[in-house]
Amino acid sequence: MELTVIIQSKIYEIRGQQVMLDFDLAEAYGIETRVLKQAIKRNIKRFEGEDFMFTLTKEELSRSQIVTLNKGRGSNFKYMPFAFTELGVAMLSSVLNSDTAIEMNRSIMRAFVAVRRFIANPPVDRVSELQNELKELKSYIEEVFTDYNDINEDTRMQLELINRTLAELQAQKRLADSPRNPIGFVKPKQ
Repeated sequence: MELTVIIQSKIYEIRGQQVMLDFDLAEAYGIETRVLKQAIKRNIKRFEGEDFMFTLTKEELSRSQIVTLNKGRGSNFKYMPFAFTELGVAMLSSVLNSDTAIEMNRSIMRAFVAVRRFIANPPVDRVSELQNELKELKSYIEEVFTDYNDINEDTRMQLELINRTLAELQAQKRLADSPRNPIGFVKPKQ
């Protein structure tokens, strides 16, 4: 499975397609890049159309993360690399007919399938999911506290009114319970 991961790291997206470059394929097949290019040129009809293979431009190379072009003799490409789509890599198996090439083609095809599955079903980003849940929870808590503060203020006002009313009632009760001087004739105590 480690080989599939290594191959996946050499699959690039160029012109909206998943491709592998000729020098990566040559390395994987255990041959020189020029030998791979010669085999392709001898069988060019098998690779007609951009859905099989296309040649990269200098612009595509310089703005991609694939290769950094350096200044100086021998550091730049003499011939632009070929980019092979999944169909092109499958077609390579008919051009390169060694046991190594056949076995490597199987691994490469598995890597293309794995990349396609990964694109179709990206892994769930747990961190983003948790951040979203945290934002929702914060928003909910802020709403609850705002409502609580509103209720709390209303409750304070109501409690204040209740306390005033109770104080007035207690004052009235004290007045009602205090001994009064009786009106009228009072019998002397015997």
